[in-house]
Amino acid sequence: MISPSEQPGTRLGPSAGPDDEAWLVRAVEVATQNVADGGGPFGAVVVRAGVEVAAAGNRVTRDLDPTAHAEVVAIRTACQALSTFSLAGATLYASCEPCPLCLSAALWARVDRVVFAADRHDAERAGFDDREFYELLARDRSTWPHPVVEQRIARAGEPFEAWQAHTERTPY
Repeated sequence: MISPSEQPGTRLGPSAGPDDEAWLVRAVEVATQNVADGGGPFGAVVVRAGVEVAAAGNRVTRDLDPTAHAEVVAIRTACQALSTFSLAGATLYASCEPCPLCLSAALWARVDRVVFAADRHDAERAGFDDREFYELLARDRSTWPHPVVEQRIARAGEPFEAWQAHTERTPY
């Protein structure tokens, strides 16, 4: 693990931290190494209290898993390392702007911040066009090319009733 305090940070924006640049360099290094290892050009690092908890590269093609984006893998690894589903107090550093899947995962993981280096336009120039997903999510579902349809059945509410009745549940 690198110690970002050894490298001077650069203010990146209104909520930038002093070590953000060093952690972004780490995420870019993870992404670049992932390319050398046969993976995609994306890397992510989860940091809490100035310590690297997890780092991961994109494993979509390696694992034949379309959800194995670098950010998702790093979040999964960090949660396992910390034995928790909440990464409150952590920052997710990504080599590139998170796609809608990864941004949603970061929100569900409750990271305090997401900081990225390259943006969606950089990714598009390299052949990764997330624009269609951003645009799709902004449109009415009835216009989507792949239908997402509600089929209400009589028992649809049972899992939620079971959840509410379960006294030993772990709220999240």
